[in-house]
Amino acid sequence: MTSINVKLLYHYVITNLFNLCFFPLTAIVAGKAYRLTIDDLHHLYYSYLQHNLITIAPLFAFTVFGSVLYIATRPKPVYLVEYSCYLPPTHCRSSISKVMDIFYQVRKADPSRNGTCDDSSWLDFLRKIQERSGLGDETHGPEGLLQVPPRKTFAAAREETEQVIIGALENLFKNTNVNPKDIGILVVNSSMFNPTPSLSAMVVNTFKLRSNVRSFNLGGMGCSAGVIAIDLAKDLLHVHKNTYALVVSTENITYNIYAGDNRSMMVSNCLFRVGGAAILLSNKPRDRRRSKYELVHTVRTHTGADDKSFRCVQQGDDENGKTGVSLSKDITDVAGRTVKKNIATLGPLILPLSEKLLFFVTFMGKKLFKDKIKHYYVPDFKLAIDHFCIHAGGKAVIDVLEKNLGLAPIDVEASRSTLHRFGNTSSSSIWYELAYIEAKGRMKKGNKVWQIALGSGFKCNSAVWVALNNVKASTNSPWEHCIDRYPVKIDSDSGKSETRAQNGRS
Repeated sequence: MTSINVKLLYHYVITNLFNLCFFPLTAIVAGKAYRLTIDDLHHLYYSYLQHNLITIAPLFAFTVFGSVLYIATRPKPVYLVEYSCYLPPTHCRSSISKVMDIFYQVRKADPSRNGTCDDSSWLDFLRKIQERSGLGDETHGPEGLLQVPPRKTFAAAREETEQVIIGALENLFKNTNVNPKDIGILVVNSSMFNPTPSLSAMVVNTFKLRSNVRSFNLGGMGCSAGVIAIDLAKDLLHVHKNTYALVVSTENITYNIYAGDNRSMMVSNCLFRVGGAAILLSNKPRDRRRSKYELVHTVRTHTGADDKSFRCVQQGDDENGKTGVSLSKDITDVAGRTVKKNIATLGPLILPLSEKLLFFVTFMGKKLFKDKIKHYYVPDFKLAIDHFCIHAGGKAVIDVLEKNLGLAPIDVEASRSTLHRFGNTSSSSIWYELAYIEAKGRMKKGNKVWQIALGSGFKCNSAVWVALNNVKASTNSPWEHCIDRYPVKIDSDSGKSETRAQNGRS
């Protein structure tokens, strides 16, 4: 018997230990009870129960009261009724060569360069980053930057964000037949673009939401803000009964493209693309039957108290006064440390008892025998989670989490495919990944999916959902016309991709 089979047997025994012990005991008790006579029951009543009614009655009343109190005060379930990912028009598709041309035109249009852009070293640098990024030739750029000369204006930025948000919401309302006036809670997150009136106000105005809607606009919270928005909506749904919550996650490219020479600020230009998602949540019991998922856990980890964590992703001006987002050399270490803290909190909530015991044994062993045990046991999260949606922040991010969590290539397939097809769409990337899993037909009733997102600050946030049914792809899914071409194998040296047919979980 292999070590894998031994571990699976151990996991099965520990997980089902209660059932393995309970059913034999139940059978023994049932056999004893079957042999009891009426005289035995009378003897039991007069000998024991009758003389202890003063004790039994309060105990029974306390049990009933406690049960009623628990049912009345426990948080109501939060359901994910439906969600919609924005699919930009085909004329906005941006191949690597087209993206490079956008960079060139943006720099050339910079007034400080007087219409010239002679230095080609920056172009070679960006091309290398672009080709090794894991992005394909069908990602989408904003319309304003695709024009010649590019429109890097506030008006063009507003147009981009409004097109994304309105497009996602129109498809969501169409698929759910929910009246916008029934929305009681609205949370919009956009890290880098926050105009006045706010984006949440724009949603209220466009879809004529009611005047007492509780609206929130989250800014400057990075790529992990999508899970933060879900967590906020969850808390509000626990307070405000019988209502819908609408969450909108997006990011703006037009207003934040960097036109300077600082290489640490150039990298974001190569990764971020146009995208957004709209999510409809409900706490109405009658919505359970038509909902896709139920929210099980949200865990938020913030390491901003540490200076390195706080400064590893930071917006600012370069030496020439041009604004951009710089990435420090500490970002990999910071991300790894923050993810570990998030997992340390989430693990006890979702891992089976068998994995908790193994971790506890190795933890105590390392304390007692430091020289002999070098590493803590890494739990097998695949025993608790069926699908993983790792933020498509870049190829390196996916690689690191794949290794640290002990995942197989198919477990990160949704993340790699999303990065290749749509690029880094910031906080909405985890929803494109979930849509990918659904489009592949892999989401079955009872499956658990883990969304994990990283963001500036530095933050790592997780959301765990359980499928209420065999989930099918939504109407107008972003993968509707291309799912059969994925996954693709990326050649890290040439940047070329090779399509592989893999429609099921192996």
